[in-house]
Amino acid sequence: MGKKIYFTRHGQTIWNVSGQVCGATDIELTDLGRSQAAELGKIIKEEYKDIDEILYSPLIRAKDTALIVSEVSGIPAFEEPLLKEQNFGIWEGKGRRSEEFRAARLNFIDSYQGGESMLRIAQRIYNLLDRIKNEDSDKVYLLVAHNGIARQVNSYFNDLDNTEYSDFGIRNCQVLEFEFD
Repeated sequence: MGKKIYFTRHGQTIWNVSGQVCGATDIELTDLGRSQAAELGKIIKEEYKDIDEILYSPLIRAKDTALIVSEVSGIPAFEEPLLKEQNFGIWEGKGRRSEEFRAARLNFIDSYQGGESMLRIAQRIYNLLDRIKNEDSDKVYLLVAHNGIARQVNSYFNDLDNTEYSDFGIRNCQVLEFEFD
């Protein structure tokens, strides 16, 4: 069996509930989000005994999720700036389900007037995953980050067309497993 990583998305935020684009905007967890993180910590402790370390995005919603999981599971957690969510520029705080936003996300070079393009974020996340893959250790990580980062991680491991990439998403505190070749 090859080297692997796990990925999870932070717990619920108020912008998740209201359907707003929550890229690099620093939005806190809801009470439900904190409960989701505590439940995830229990699941990690009971079912994912191979995780050695947690790496998390510096944004408060992911950081708080990771620190709660760490406290419950006993797994050490460390901030990883490369896991910060994509900055969606003019779309931050707007409705994520709008046709205009869905169309904009299919343009991978667009930086959304002051944000970060899909290509730039792919470079950042792919560099992190290459670093983990090429480490001279068998350490297994849980990455705690965001839905946009989940898209990038998934695209690193799986061939996707633009629509499959854009439509990919995971639930709050859902765990995905990926194996390096």
